Formats: sequence, structure tokens, C-alpha cells
Amino acid sequence: MANNNENKILNVPNLRFPEFSGEWVTKSINDLAVVIGGGTPDTTVKSYWDGEIQWFTPSEIGKNKYVDSSLRTITEVGLNNSKLLPPNTILLSSRATIGECSLSLRECATNQGFQCLVSKKCNVDFLYYLIQTKKKDLIRKSCGSTFLEISANEVRKIQVSVPSDVEQQKIAELLSLIDERIATQNKIIDKLKSLIKGIDEVVFQSCSKHCKLKEFDNQITAGRDKVEEGCFPLYGSTGVIGTTATPSYHEPLVLVARVGSIGCVQFVNIPCGVSDNTIVIRCGSKAKYVYYYLQNYNFERITSGTTQPLITAKDVKHIDIPIIDSANDLKAINTLDTLNMKLELESNLYNTILKQKAFLLQQMFI
Repeated sequence: MANNNENKILNVPNLRFPEFSGEWVTKSINDLAVVIGGGTPDTTVKSYWDGEIQWFTPSEIGKNKYVDSSLRTITEVGLNNSKLLPPNTILLSSRATIGECSLSLRECATNQGFQCLVSKKCNVDFLYYLIQTKKKDLIRKSCGSTFLEISANEVRKIQVSVPSDVEQQKIAELLSLIDERIATQNKIIDKLKSLIKGIDEVVFQSCSKHCKLKEFDNQITAGRDKVEEGCFPLYGSTGVIGTTATPSYHEPLVLVARVGSIGCVQFVNIPCGVSDNTIVIRCGSKAKYVYYYLQNYNFERITSGTTQPLITAKDVKHIDIPIIDSANDLKAINTLDTLNMKLELESNLYNTILKQKAFLLQQMFI
């Protein structure tokens, strides 16, 4: 790769394949693609739904480069309320998670939360990566009071720079290799999560005895520490939120989000503080066992409040928990430990690959 940081006067990216030269050409999205919105058929009309046409929502795209199957499908009749998109359409989210996108592998439709791009004068893979570099522009041109949304006209007016067809293909090929690795990593992580959940369920369903969680240990309380300058981590409902000078806890803990991300469960085994939006379960050697059980516990059954749903320490104390009473079950807990460590390693690798891709997108485009 050639570094072009010194060529400030040229319309070229910072990082470029050495065999290419010359400036990139400025165009609008409208020059490169047809922009098409989507729609939602009436959900009360059964004849519109469960057909052969894939119908995507924004929550289903962005994780991987390609999408194939949607959670819901529509019929030919239902398509009258949406639009049929050809294969290799860029499904671009235009609401909420503005700028997230994936490529469709086959004909499909979307709801109204998209402004999709059908390439007409651009390598579609290159355009897929190019639009990812314009997320800030997409958000800046969005408007709305209830939620932000960008219109088709505003998407069409986005200005971009493009190289020759050959250079487009070269860039797209490199980034596609990284996306293949991301997709593989996603599969590894999903399989590990599925395996962990399966073992978790088998272990606890095989237990014949139960007791209340408070019988394991009476020390189940809400955290009480505040953020302050210090060298010890301060845990909130979903992770570390700051530091504390004096740790309140020095033993293994199970933490459960009390408000907000209710039911988010963490295991901590270092000196730390815990904020008041988190319930602390202190149960000594049983902490890891309690952690694995609560990971799949349905906290909705003990949630109260309408304006701000929450759970209390008193509610947590009365959770029924199976009692492990066999050596085989203890071995299963050790297996879960090993698999969770593997999952953490694979997740860290996934995040590293994402950072590599983000760097190349920043440096290889204008």
C-alpha cells in the first residue's frame, strides 16, 4: 500500500494501492445508484404475510456484509405496499441506526426504515464500503422530532469521491476478505453462545432440589459506591463506569442490573466498587454457579414499575435456584468456565478485526 498523506492538494485517499495514480472524481450518490425506499403491508391482513418474498427491518442488517433470510416474509399481494429490490441491493438503514447496511443476496423488500441503493454506475461492493464511510453525513442530513430519519432526496445528494472501475474492484476485494473473516468470527461466537446456553440448560434442568437464593447467602443488596478518582474499577449495570478510591468488595460477586438493562448479569472477582443501579450478590464459592444460572433467568417475572421498570434486592433474594449436588454437575460448571473464556477470546478477536476494517475505511476512502 502507498501512503499519500503528503499529497494534500490531490483528491486521493491517504492509503492507496501503489499501481494506481490520478485524482478520484467527485460525484453524488444519485450519479452512482438508484435510491429506493420501503414500506410495511397492513399487519392485520393475513394475505399480505408469510409469502415467498424476504422482507427486512433495520434490526436485521449490519452485522454481516450479506443477508439472505429475513425474520418475516410477505406475499406478492403484500408487495403492493413495498417495492421489490433486485439481488445485490444495498439495504441502507435510514432510521434509528442510520447508516447501517448489508447487501441482499436475493430479491427482497424492506420496511420504511430504509433508503436502499441499487448500483447503476459503480462497483456494488465498492459502493457498499463507500456508503459506510458517509455515516456522519447521513446522520447530519437527518431530521425528525420523534426519531431521526434521512429522506431519499438527501441520500441522493450526498457527495462522494470514486476512482476508476479497476481501483474500485481492487479496494472492494481487499475489504471483502476482511468481511469474510468477520462473518466467520460471527459464526464462531454464535456457536459458542449456543453451546454455552445448551449446557447451561441441561445442568440446571437436571437438578431435583431447589432453594431460595437468599439461602445461599443473605448479603444481597444494591450497590452504594459513587464515581471518584481512584485505581479500582466501579461497576454499573452493564460494566465498568468509572473508578473508586476505596473498594467495597474484595470477594467474588454476581452483579445484576437493577434498572435500565434489567437482567444483565456480570461475574466479578477483583476488588471493586458497585453503583446503586446494580444488585450485588455475595455468595462466596457459589458465585460462579449463581452467575451461570442467572444468565438465562427470566427477570421479567420479578420486574415491577411502569414509568421506570426495576427489580429489587428483595425480589432477587426470592429467586428459586437449583441446587447442584453431583460431581458431574460441578464438572459441567468448569466446562462452562472454559467455554466462556473461549468466548471472551473470540469476541476480543472479533473487535480487533472490526477496528482493522474501520481503519481501512477511514484511510482508503475520501
